[in-house]
Amino acid sequence: MATLIDTKAPRPRHPEKQARSDTPALPKPAWLRIRAPGSPGYDATRAIVKAHGLHTVCEEAACPNIGSCWEQRHATMMIMGSICTRACAFCHVATGLPHDLDSDEPRRVASAVAELGLKHVVITSVDRDDLADGGAAHFAETIRCIRQAAPDTTIEVLTPDFLRKAEALEKVIAAGPDVFNHNLETVPGLYVKIRPGARYFQSLRLLQHAKELDRRLFTKSGLMVGLGETRDEIVQVMDDLRHADVDFLTIGQYLQPTSKHAEVKRYVPPEEFDSLKRIAEAKGFLLVAASPLTRSSHHAGEHFKQLQTARQGKSA
Repeated sequence: MATLIDTKAPRPRHPEKQARSDTPALPKPAWLRIRAPGSPGYDATRAIVKAHGLHTVCEEAACPNIGSCWEQRHATMMIMGSICTRACAFCHVATGLPHDLDSDEPRRVASAVAELGLKHVVITSVDRDDLADGGAAHFAETIRCIRQAAPDTTIEVLTPDFLRKAEALEKVIAAGPDVFNHNLETVPGLYVKIRPGARYFQSLRLLQHAKELDRRLFTKSGLMVGLGETRDEIVQVMDDLRHADVDFLTIGQYLQPTSKHAEVKRYVPPEEFDSLKRIAEAKGFLLVAASPLTRSSHHAGEHFKQLQTARQGKSA
């Protein structure tokens, strides 16, 4: 008997995960209740992003803070398309073969930044292992375009790890971002399961090398908790980051995007985040943000000002 294939069926966001068994979903506790997005400010931000033909990590990664951020006209731009070459077990961004780079995208990003009136902007991207430099030149061009269109806007980049991409990081840092962010995401013992395409010490070295290339740069990294890591493992990552001279650490609760993604092993209560924050501060980070809903780009502009103040106070 012939089998009919529906060629019009939508492509799944995560084709590599479709054969996996569903993972159990823990009921969310009260401290993770989030108001559904929707306000005049949210609608205005969405309209500007769409008018410029841009992607945001807010939408593609299903960020829980999209409502509050977009209401204040804060959007994190995601460049180089919406399809990632990696297949991390935690991430909601679509995976597959990306399209060619859009050479006009940096200009449109800069135009949107200017129209939104952003004082601080975060630029991130999908992983582009298919490109010789991992997209580093595209990051650099985006930074340059923003400097021209919005010269008073401070710029934070959240980049891939540029694994096996020689001189890629140098291209990004030479363009002069104010903050360089690369998330470790989880503890090294969970990399094979949670972040299989990455290497923990490559990511750590990337952060260290960024600061070596420009001592004025603020460096930043983030962790998710609730994936099965131990407290001792988290503290060890803090030590590794401080050894790499990282200035700013964010810690947030992992939230499972779909039943095919890595499961939430537990929801970490707010008081435990407070404890982790105190430990990290004692280790010498200039700034630590830790709460269930903390994300890399959440309150990034406010945090940048706090980083500046903390560095000035340390120098004094």
